[in-house]
Amino acid sequence: MLHHVTRMTSVDDDMDTETLLEHVTAVERLAEEILADKQQVVDLDRKRNANREALRVLRRSCEKKTWSCFGNVFIRVPNNDLDRMLRRDQEILDGEINELRDGLPAKVNRLRKMEGEADVKGFGSLKSLSREELSGILPKQKH
Repeated sequence: MLHHVTRMTSVDDDMDTETLLEHVTAVERLAEEILADKQQVVDLDRKRNANREALRVLRRSCEKKTWSCFGNVFIRVPNNDLDRMLRRDQEILDGEINELRDGLPAKVNRLRKMEGEADVKGFGSLKSLSREELSGILPKQKH
């Protein structure tokens, strides 16, 4: 009978080891997902800044058409069309960045729970004001 109890304990230990391995794998997978999201926010923000610079240069241009690089091809594009494309890209980038940033706190809290830690409290759920909200708060500037 002792031999049977020993075998049962060994099977239980294997199950515990397997469960632990699955848990550690899930924690690592979620942590990698969080890091990938943070890196994607940085990459998208760099693109957004490059677009912002391009828009600023385009507005100062006296030319009616500007050479622009699309992939590996340079094309001469009317400034107003290029401005429209860059603004649309900015909106798309803003949306993607906001979506990633909005999803990060929930993922971080889920990771902390998986690690046996308490949720992040404090400023973790703060969001920046939109332009509309900000314009409603700030006094009108006179030019």
